[in-house]
Amino acid sequence: MTTSEVMIEKRNSKRALLDSVMRIVFLLSTLVGIVALVILIGSVLKDGLGALSIEFFTNFSSSRPERAGIKGALIGTIWLMALTTPIAIFLSVGTALYLEEYAPKNKITRFIEVNIANLAGVPSVVFGLLGLTIFVRQFGFGNSVLAASLTLSLMIMPVIIVSSKEALRSVPHSIREGSIGLGASKWQTIYRIVLPAAIPGIITGIILAISRAIGETAPLVVIGIPVALLTTPDSIFDSFQALPMQIYNWVKMPQEGFVALTAAGIIVLLAILLMMNLVAVLIRNKYSKRF
Repeated sequence: MTTSEVMIEKRNSKRALLDSVMRIVFLLSTLVGIVALVILIGSVLKDGLGALSIEFFTNFSSSRPERAGIKGALIGTIWLMALTTPIAIFLSVGTALYLEEYAPKNKITRFIEVNIANLAGVPSVVFGLLGLTIFVRQFGFGNSVLAASLTLSLMIMPVIIVSSKEALRSVPHSIREGSIGLGASKWQTIYRIVLPAAIPGIITGIILAISRAIGETAPLVVIGIPVALLTTPDSIFDSFQALPMQIYNWVKMPQEGFVALTAAGIIVLLAILLMMNLVAVLIRNKYSKRF
């Protein structure tokens, strides 16, 4: 081989070696997360499956592990997410539509977008303080379902707004121009063409946001959600329990029996999260096939 061929061969060998090394590094990085997740889920299932029973779902919170259950926390969590989800989706998607489709592209708009993106990284306890100041004290909602839902909605709105804007931006402008050229109004174009095409991306952001909201404890602690309550809410203005708060309370208990109850509560929380994600994925897949 000539000198140039030898140099090319050496370079190709180095590139192949580097490619193999980086492939192994990326594989190990992936395995670390997967192994940690498997160990965590396995530990929770091992400790908590035995505690799952009818009484566990029908009993209220108690200081005695053999009598403790998640009835109040489970119903309270359902109330919380049933109110948080539509509020967050309506406000977030509406904001994204205005910023992407209607708002003029100027310094004020860019300033708002930058601040919304920054809010996505703000610690959840800060939103808890905001909810305590505005919804609990200023508006007088107290530690109710409404106050907690509004607080969590504000917390997850930046995530949904950013993902929704990116989903709307990914729809080609030629589709909008073609619709308007055929005589459709701007709102008809958005409602019938742009929004359905962007739904898969929007749903992805909603899944991430709701997944964060359902497991948050810090905002609920700050606004004063009780850890023990022997009633279930009858309206959005009633106090309630939530599964993250219940699990947080059981973790602090010294009795050995609460270890299994904590793991069982985590299993129920994960099951609710998976069901919500399943519904969101089905909706996303439906529109992905259409558009």
